Amino acid sequence: MLNAAAKLSTKIFADDIEKVPTRDGFGRGSVEAGGKDPRIVVLCADLTESTRAEWFQKEFPERFIEMGIAEQNMAGVAAGMAAAGKIPFITSYAAFNPGRNYEHIRTTIALNQVPVKICGMHAGVSVGPDGATHQMLEDIGLMRMLPGMTVLVPGDAEEARKAVVAAAAVDGPVYIRFGRAATPVFTTSETPFQIGKSLLLWESDAPKVAFLSTGSLAHAALMAARALSAEGIESIVLHMPTVKPLDEAMVLAVAKRAGRVVTIEEHQAAGGFGSAVAEFLSQQHPVPMRLLGVADMFGQSGTPDELLSHYGLDAVHIKEAAQALVAV
Repeated sequence: MLNAAAKLSTKIFADDIEKVPTRDGFGRGSVEAGGKDPRIVVLCADLTESTRAEWFQKEFPERFIEMGIAEQNMAGVAAGMAAAGKIPFITSYAAFNPGRNYEHIRTTIALNQVPVKICGMHAGVSVGPDGATHQMLEDIGLMRMLPGMTVLVPGDAEEARKAVVAAAAVDGPVYIRFGRAATPVFTTSETPFQIGKSLLLWESDAPKVAFLSTGSLAHAALMAARALSAEGIESIVLHMPTVKPLDEAMVLAVAKRAGRVVTIEEHQAAGGFGSAVAEFLSQQHPVPMRLLGVADMFGQSGTPDELLSHYGLDAVHIKEAAQALVAV
């Protein structure tokens, strides 16, 4: 059953569910946060339209800085601005931010614990035809390893808006991951969002498996849970928009209740969200697990749906992974 407290979209399983890129949530959230706090500035590396930074630029032109194709310099400039009292959001494709400027993020931002918000757009294979060079699949791992870095992977455009607003209030560095493809908007303005807290989307009586997902694949996990329920296999779906700090209490609770865990992420299966869950459970409550993600390979060109299916990250493959795990 759906968790009533989550206050999800009434069209969550409908064919005509609204689909919006999570990057749009950055555009709306940055304008909202900027209207509340004049210290907020946005820096962009020559991708204002693609990152939706142009929405902030149009609203607050005096607080927008176009850095050109200079992601490493952008990180350093933002660190200096943060040290001087600003709250900078730095934006580019995730392949370049944090991909190209990782060392600058590590040394000038994370080491100094300044409140720069790193926004990686067009992450995951769902970038589609842009291909392997632009399909960043290692960013969650890179960023969650940095001491003091908060890591957010919102599930839809509405949650992305909330994540941006919440990140602005964090006294330290934050990484926020966004997608390019239009994905289902399954939350509403009333759906709770708090950094460090998960969202229980589906909870059945006597569950045999728990799905733990981050990012937009939470909706695919819900579709898989509904299909499994029709076949008599009950489950839990826990959406985790915060990868770091992990909501350890909820992870432990659902692992104990279901006895099996499947993690789902549009990222390398190694080093990312699933690894964070596995690291925690291996020490607190080991259970059989399947870590769904891209299996040690780069992406390729294709449509978002084709690629998600190819890498086993759509509802059909999520369901099959759960069935195999339950059968063990």
